[in-house]
Amino acid sequence: MREPRDWAWRVLDTPIGRLLLAATHEGLALVAFHADERVVRRSLTRLRLAFGREPLPEIPHLTTAADELTRYFDSGLRAFTVPLDWSLSAGFNERVLRELAAHVPYGTVVGYQDLADRVGEPGAARAVGAAMGSNPLPVVVPCHRVVASDGGIGGFGGGLDTKRHLLALEGVLPQPLF
Repeated sequence: MREPRDWAWRVLDTPIGRLLLAATHEGLALVAFHADERVVRRSLTRLRLAFGREPLPEIPHLTTAADELTRYFDSGLRAFTVPLDWSLSAGFNERVLRELAAHVPYGTVVGYQDLADRVGEPGAARAVGAAMGSNPLPVVVPCHRVVASDGGIGGFGGGLDTKRHLLALEGVLPQPLF
């Protein structure tokens, strides 16, 4: 069993809805979409188990993450600098997510197959899709930038409207007319 770790959380109101953010002293550990009462309760239970203790009122990386996400949604931030705590991801999924975070910048997209190739697993396009679905750090680790090779938008754990909104914010898709 791992040593218990300090962590903190908060809910942030954004143009794509409420996001639950959680951070440790190492960095941002979780971004959860649609942070209603049920999602918050489920996420906090998971985090208590993962970190082995009750949350603190605040951790500096939590404030940094909230500030950077606010600036991102105001079109004032193109690259996140908040440190990331990868402890809620592992193995192949973590490798894919780290590649995505490091090498798919704002305003660009990558295909599932291309991402599989980049991590040395050319037959793993479907597994890349599963890795995107397991992403504990969406938006900051930009799984919304992963699209289907046929030009389709692909799937998204936060919902396709959210994915379209994020891609429009970054200039990849046109802004909706209404």
